Amino acid sequence: MRLIIKILFLTSLLLAAACTPLVQEMRPAVQEPALTASAYEAADGYEMPYRQWSAGADEKAVIIAVHGLNDYSNAFAFPASWWMQNGITTYAYDQRGFGATEEMGIWPGEEKLINDLITFVKLVKADHPGKPVFILGESLGGAVTMSSVIDPDMPKIDGVILSAPGVWGWQSLNFFYRSVLWVSARLFPEQTFSGRGLGIQASDNISMLRNLGADDLFIKKTRVSVVYGAVSLMDRAYNAADKQRPPLLLMYGAKDEVIPKHPVEDVAKRLPKEADIVIYPDGWHLLMRDLQAPTVWQDIKSWTENRQIPSGHQISELPLFKR
Repeated sequence: MRLIIKILFLTSLLLAAACTPLVQEMRPAVQEPALTASAYEAADGYEMPYRQWSAGADEKAVIIAVHGLNDYSNAFAFPASWWMQNGITTYAYDQRGFGATEEMGIWPGEEKLINDLITFVKLVKADHPGKPVFILGESLGGAVTMSSVIDPDMPKIDGVILSAPGVWGWQSLNFFYRSVLWVSARLFPEQTFSGRGLGIQASDNISMLRNLGADDLFIKKTRVSVVYGAVSLMDRAYNAADKQRPPLLLMYGAKDEVIPKHPVEDVAKRLPKEADIVIYPDGWHLLMRDLQAPTVWQDIKSWTENRQIPSGHQISELPLFKR
């Protein structure tokens, strides 16, 4: 019986080796990238809806916010509305394959996500000359951010903010899980799962979670190929930790059940020593939408102004968590 199982496993590996995970097709460049009234148009003509919460004449700084897996630009509606009243303009766009974009639910590929962010930053900076610009990445958006800011094409920015960054890559998975995901992404890339029954809670803000469940633009069932792509991107971000540059703010909730503590702590150890690290005792994964979210909003505002953390939850030494 064991021999049969081994033969089946090896056969699956051989079949899988001839396949590749499902990814959006590459498109040639056909135009100059641009921001229209409602969409970010990439060089290949791909349109990504975006939202802007403008501080108008009171603008002191700009935040470009990058959403997480299965989410979209509306993820930042609450903090952006508050920041708007406090002198911060916020931009957020639906990344390829998410929100109201084409091929919703199909993995776009790491390079497209990274290049899209770099180009978007260039466009926003051109529209706000002289204003400090910060990139805020939440969860998988944190992985996109960490991978993008070390790219030589990324223009100069004034700081990076990582909220529960997705750094749970291949290095955090054991051999069995790595093998299963690798094979499944090649043999069953269209297979989806919802995550129900895993007992994982993303926030203590239950009404917000219920609204996400009723939101047609929030993806509830994830393709295996998307999970594979996300893990690869998170692995890339994990390996980019020691290449990050200050100013940098890393935020994490002590009650986070989505991104495990150990890869976050590993990343924190390899960030530049000047990085500011904040652990919220009552924070979950969706820090900016939790019940204690206003505390996080204020910390981010103050950090963009003078690198201060008024909540007092800043960590001065490692390890981040008591054993």
